Amino acid sequence: MNQAGPLWTPSEEQRRNASLTAFTALAEKTAGRPLPDYEALHAWSVDDREGFWSLIWDHCGVIGDKGARVLVDGERMPGASFFPDARLNFAENLLRRSGSAEAMVFRGEDKVERRLSWDELSEMVSRLQQLFRSEGLKAGDRVAAMMPNMPETIAAMLAAASIGAVWSSCSPDFGVQGVLDRFGQIEPTIFLAPDGYWYGGKSFDVSGKVGEILAQLPSVRRALIVDYLGHAAEAAGKIDRAQAFGEAISAFASGTLEFERLPFAHPLYVLFSSGTTGVPKCIVHSAGGTLLQHLKEHRLHAGIVPGDRFFYFTTCGWMMWNWLASGLASEATLLLYDGSPFHPDGNILFDFAEAEGITYFGTSAKFIDAVRKAGLKPMETHDLSKVRTISSTGSPLAPENFEFVYQAIKQDVHLASISGGTDIVSCFVLGVPTLPVWLGEIQGAGLGLAVEVWDEEGRPMSRGKGELVCSRAFPSMPVGFWNDPDNAKYRAAYFERFDNIWCHGDFAEWTDHGGMIIHGRSDATLNPGGVRIGTAEIYNQVEQMPEILEAICIGQDWDDDVRVVLFVRLADGVALDADLEKAIRTKIRTGASPRHVPARIVAVSDIPRTKSGKITELAVRDIVHGREVKNKEALANPEALEFYRDIDVLRS
Repeated sequence: MNQAGPLWTPSEEQRRNASLTAFTALAEKTAGRPLPDYEALHAWSVDDREGFWSLIWDHCGVIGDKGARVLVDGERMPGASFFPDARLNFAENLLRRSGSAEAMVFRGEDKVERRLSWDELSEMVSRLQQLFRSEGLKAGDRVAAMMPNMPETIAAMLAAASIGAVWSSCSPDFGVQGVLDRFGQIEPTIFLAPDGYWYGGKSFDVSGKVGEILAQLPSVRRALIVDYLGHAAEAAGKIDRAQAFGEAISAFASGTLEFERLPFAHPLYVLFSSGTTGVPKCIVHSAGGTLLQHLKEHRLHAGIVPGDRFFYFTTCGWMMWNWLASGLASEATLLLYDGSPFHPDGNILFDFAEAEGITYFGTSAKFIDAVRKAGLKPMETHDLSKVRTISSTGSPLAPENFEFVYQAIKQDVHLASISGGTDIVSCFVLGVPTLPVWLGEIQGAGLGLAVEVWDEEGRPMSRGKGELVCSRAFPSMPVGFWNDPDNAKYRAAYFERFDNIWCHGDFAEWTDHGGMIIHGRSDATLNPGGVRIGTAEIYNQVEQMPEILEAICIGQDWDDDVRVVLFVRLADGVALDADLEKAIRTKIRTGASPRHVPARIVAVSDIPRTKSGKITELAVRDIVHGREVKNKEALANPEALEFYRDIDVLRS
């Protein structure tokens, strides 16, 4: 593969037929001037936010009353108000399609497979809406779900949104305290949980856990137990205030859905920060901001069109579930998978893609890396001819994994590395289907988002590494944080570093092609000798080595400075001897720089990660320094932290 050129370039036909191209023609009419390339289109979208977001509303066919004003107090952050006169309903926009075509296809590992048409989905939402209203649910009340990624979860979210209730979810593998740390703050009226779930071919009953949770959530009037393992009715009978989902909705006849149109900024979702440094922050997102931003990203950046088969591997505790659900608004069929992506082996998601004709295949950078290290070559074993886009997020996609996608998964495919977060329930930088894909680079900033890289003094940088910021307000900024009446926590989270500027907490740099490289979280940035180093730069080197399955890196306070410490999880049968340590240091020195070379390398048997699969450098840094990790419940594998406590080599 010629690394001097792009890894992939869209054909002339692909560029001509892209939704982004049609939108650009409309934007030129609105702007009153030519917009010859993506850079020009993006500049206009930031300079004329009123014109841009108004055009997005019209072009994407938002259902609702737009109102006269588009943006008020646009230079205030926070404080800007988009579409202040508008009235809309999020669920009405997602349920715009009807008929017998598939709205959702669900697989629970190799145990469960189900299909729902658009009419069947609307019927389920109608019954749920009636049930919720019978329980007194009203606009602003909360519905919380500890659920797998399955059709009932999306239907319940839509029913809540149809009334104007606020939805919040996590996955069923959360511990009792982890659930209470989240939902205890928002006091839900309705609670949903499964009778259990599948993972790695094993069933996990959660009825006992649900009982413990409900005992400490007195606000819940009704708990609905969804049948997944086959004993929902039995489980519900053992839990106070609980009823089997199927039995509960069967009491209501299918009827016409009613949608309560509410202000653009009406709360839709509460999402949670990872919670590894304390009780999770409750981030409140608006119905209008979420809808408009997702429509823009799906239609223009992801190229989703009606009838597409849209897949993202995610749990209900990760914002990518919310992002995936919005695909209904573009009339795509959602492909839902719940369980281990490696059961019974690493082919299960590619089996799903082939069988269902997936057109947009979304996953995590860690999954792609794991497939590579497992020696799989899906292009030789699977028919992936329908896959048009492969998307990666969760952590920076390493350059060798860009290459791996084109060498082993599919050659003619748009590889869209995307990055944003729970904080904005969307992306700051993502795919651009009319542009080439370059090794290791995210293609560009999202339309309408004034993404910049700033230095320590708050000056924009066209070259070099700095803080990722957004210098102008955008619709999917949070409404605020829950129980933060004066916005103090909200301001501290994003606007404390630079006044009136969103500081996202990513360490980033622009490329010569107008793309971006994310070097990791800036709060995990290493500073040996006062030089800022992104942890992803180290991972990109060591994770190329077959001896290393994965790594985690921290800065350890040492001798009035900071030294780099690298922890590695090794492949089976590999030992960390002097030769391997030397090879690791050489790889980092030559591939990154001498500054990146770790002072200490330590082998560990596991690496702690959050429920959404992200490694948690801050928790490791705290435990190495003898500080308490404040919220272990946020971790998928908290026991892994014990490997990092009292390591002798870190005392010298």
